[in-house]
Amino acid sequence: MRATRRLDPRIRRHLRIRSKVSGTAERPRLSVHRTHKHITAQIVNDIEGRTLVTVTSTAKEILGLLGEDRSKLNRSKVVGRRIGELAKAKGIVKVVFDRGGYLYHGRIKALADAARQSGLSF
Repeated sequence: MRATRRLDPRIRRHLRIRSKVSGTAERPRLSVHRTHKHITAQIVNDIEGRTLVTVTSTAKEILGLLGEDRSKLNRSKVVGRRIGELAKAKGIVKVVFDRGGYLYHGRIKALADAARQSGLSF
């Protein structure tokens, strides 16, 4: 019960954001989910209900790109860079950013900045 109350504010923020943010074919949604150890980013077309690109920090490919620094912040940067590369390969340049109710700082900001540097526009 206690854990539910702790997550309530984030879930309320997430629902408020999702009521305003939706991905289309022209501008899909870049959705971010964060856990204590890992981070996941996916690009979604909400009209068709399809996930176009997914990158997670648990993937062996990402662990290979990390090198010596395996900090959570560095994982976020690598995931952001990789999601931008995969999106550009699929022809996706413009997206709508959905921070998932998380505050825009730390790992969420690092992922967003890395995605912008790799070519995504939002």
